[in-house]
Amino acid sequence: MNRFTDEALIEVSSGNGGNGCIAFRREKFVPHGGPSGGDGGRGGDVIFTVRSNLRTLSHLRYQHKFKAENGRDGEGSECFGRNGADCIIPVPPGAVLKDEAGTLIHDFGKNSENFLFLRGGNGGWGNVHFKSSVQQAPRKALPGQPGTLMKILVELQIMADIGFVGLPNAGKSSLLDRLTNARPKIAPYPFTTKIPNLGVLHYDSHDVILADIPGIIEGASNGAGLGIRFLKHIARTSALAFLIDLSDDGCLTTFDVLQHELAGFSPELLKKKRIVIATKLDLDGASERLDELKQKYQQETVMGISVFSGAGISEIGTEFLKLTRGTPPKAA
Repeated sequence: MNRFTDEALIEVSSGNGGNGCIAFRREKFVPHGGPSGGDGGRGGDVIFTVRSNLRTLSHLRYQHKFKAENGRDGEGSECFGRNGADCIIPVPPGAVLKDEAGTLIHDFGKNSENFLFLRGGNGGWGNVHFKSSVQQAPRKALPGQPGTLMKILVELQIMADIGFVGLPNAGKSSLLDRLTNARPKIAPYPFTTKIPNLGVLHYDSHDVILADIPGIIEGASNGAGLGIRFLKHIARTSALAFLIDLSDDGCLTTFDVLQHELAGFSPELLKKKRIVIATKLDLDGASERLDELKQKYQQETVMGISVFSGAGISEIGTEFLKLTRGTPPKAA
């Protein structure tokens, strides 16, 4: 079974340039011979390219070294060496490149075009370049320039329109399953979601990409639970959907807990457009708790749903479209 991979440390190297050649023309019927050493070929480049069919970095799990081809050496008769082949490394949309110190090199979420990361070394000159009036038979050529070797960290930040945020067993996976063709693992116990899941909601001739991340627990911003590791995957979302389990006795404080943990990870997350979705509306006493939530958070858009009965599901699609079509965010 393929594991979800969202980080990979790899070593990349551009190709060395080929050496210049020292050679002379010695043909019988060529009275004016002379130096004829060709230049070496240029080393191959390291290029990253975005592939829309990739969703993880699993293809980098086992191959950690990537090297472009070296340029070929020059030859006699002024024959230039062949350039080395480039090394093309595919990455999914939303990937970012960082150096070993964590400094950002390139963000494929903002620019999805090919990125030329390392240039290959130039080829060395052959002795044909060193002929002069005082040096008729130069025995000098230049070596090719070396390529560049670097270790870099490739990170994936999933690109989605709306990210689901909630405590374990809040119903995020159930809602994703109901709205999209995604089939996340669903079970009546916490932490069934251990990796982010993506799904596409087709609604009113529009597609909305939804991302479900593992449940966040109190203390996640300090390293507790699984959710903190995957919070970076909602950093690119246009909006957030906070899911609150109405069967939980602490449901009236859940929204505050979730906001606190998100703020501990990145205050920027709280500036995103958002909606509060109260789940499991079909259970006894859930309607009363929903009314209390709406009363407590009057400045928020609070909606109740039941994946089991279908209550509120169609209205959710309409609200999701509003969130992704330029509606101003709620005040933090």
